[in-house]
Amino acid sequence: MDVSTRTLTRTARDGGYAVPAVNVFDELSMRAVVAAAVRTSAPLIVQISVKTVRSSGTAFTTDLFRALTRDVAVPVALHLDHCPDRAVLDDVIAAGWSSVLFDASDRGLDDAVRETGEVTAAAHAAGVDVESEIENILGVEDGVGSDESRHAYSVEQLAEVAEQTGADLLAPQLGTSHGLYKADPVLLPERAAELARLTDRPIVLHGGTGLGEQDFRAFIDAGVSKVNISTAVKHAYMRASLAHLEHARDTDSWDPPKLVAAIESAVTDVIAEHVAWFGADGKADDSTAGRP
Repeated sequence: MDVSTRTLTRTARDGGYAVPAVNVFDELSMRAVVAAAVRTSAPLIVQISVKTVRSSGTAFTTDLFRALTRDVAVPVALHLDHCPDRAVLDDVIAAGWSSVLFDASDRGLDDAVRETGEVTAAAHAAGVDVESEIENILGVEDGVGSDESRHAYSVEQLAEVAEQTGADLLAPQLGTSHGLYKADPVLLPERAAELARLTDRPIVLHGGTGLGEQDFRAFIDAGVSKVNISTAVKHAYMRASLAHLEHARDTDSWDPPKLVAAIESAVTDVIAEHVAWFGADGKADDSTAGRP
């Protein structure tokens, strides 16, 4: 890939906005989120879970992404989300994706630091950026994660580990969690601000679905420049599917292309809304596609 996740998110931090990082799981969802970026003239990070990589294959996912973005005028990066599996990381790095998230939050600190350094060295040798997570963000996403806090560190430790390992982006615990909230979260934009004062590395907000525009703005003002969205895509996809299929049943009208169009429209609309919330609309020209 010739789009650097680090460059996109550093440019966003300097510009006071955040790049949407959207999890997709098939051709239709990928096509829809890319369409949202084109519609809003925004930079985009397409994210793939380990579960999707294992089911679809690295080669197929890579080829699909390249086919769907080959003639797109906005910068789009391809990112492997939450991956604790070194073998999968190696495979994706060899395929030349833009970036990977090495999720070492299930390791003790010493092992997390050592392995993050190893992954970063291998990734950088291949021109791939690395997002680091050493303290776990609550919630389970596509089979990865935990509902219990396992490891938590000070912002000073997070900044020090990033410097030591050479990681390009940081994913701290900021009070959010993956999936839908069952109660109001205790958000921690001030923690992002503290970390931003200690490092110029882009800060990532996980668990963005369910937050409002003001919540996102508080995090972005604090220094967050990559915001992950997953559940919102799944819900838009499934609800559009259900509504269309119920209508097809009621009218006895069965036209698969119309179902595809309905799903794509719904997903594109919800991501375009998030792009506006993040202040990323119209920012495609601010982002550089080349690697520094």
